[in-house]
Amino acid sequence: MTALRAAALVLAASAALAPAAYAADAPIDEPAQAVSVPAEPFTGFMLRARAIAVLPNSSAKFNTPGSAHVSSRVMPEVDLSYFFTPNFAVETICCVSTHAIKGRGALRGVNVGDTWVLPATVMAQYHFTNFGAFKPYVGVGLNYSIFFGEDAAGGVVRKVKLKNSVGPAAQVGFDYMIDEHWGVNFDVKYIHMRPKIDIATAGGGSIRGKAKINPWVVGAGVTYRF
Repeated sequence: MTALRAAALVLAASAALAPAAYAADAPIDEPAQAVSVPAEPFTGFMLRARAIAVLPNSSAKFNTPGSAHVSSRVMPEVDLSYFFTPNFAVETICCVSTHAIKGRGALRGVNVGDTWVLPATVMAQYHFTNFGAFKPYVGVGLNYSIFFGEDAAGGVVRKVKLKNSVGPAAQVGFDYMIDEHWGVNFDVKYIHMRPKIDIATAGGGSIRGKAKINPWVVGAGVTYRF
């Protein structure tokens, strides 16, 4: 009778301790923690194709009486931007244009000639990103204008030469994105462009001066973001 009672006590103790042992072995649910996914580094290229109007605010003063004016021109332009962040980008501009140079003042009626120019320009831009699809930007940069293919008009003018020039540039504009890749663009630039100009005349004389071209460049076109 004593052995049976002892066995019963052991079974009862085992039954009482089983839930506690199970609870000790069961996994403990820890509070859920937010999992942070590291942001991917932002990189991106943007290509724009525009029609631009090059509008020189020009005059040229020489070492003799008279001045000259550089004509306006409408032409295509392509530029490429690289975004280091959603806000900061660098833009390079590629275009070539030809302009007529005509006399004014004492040189009025004199057709000086034509010149080609490659206005290589690099702009550092800040893009505003808190307006949804409307993305305005501002930029400042440096222009190096390469003049080539000068063609004297003949007659009084036998030769004309413009020297390359360096100057600052500034811009404002916006992209309006239609979807993730495509958008439309409007852009205005001001380029400080003051090349030296040399003109050889039919009588063997030489006219020298500085052309203040300083064009406004107004453009509109399409945007594609890679």
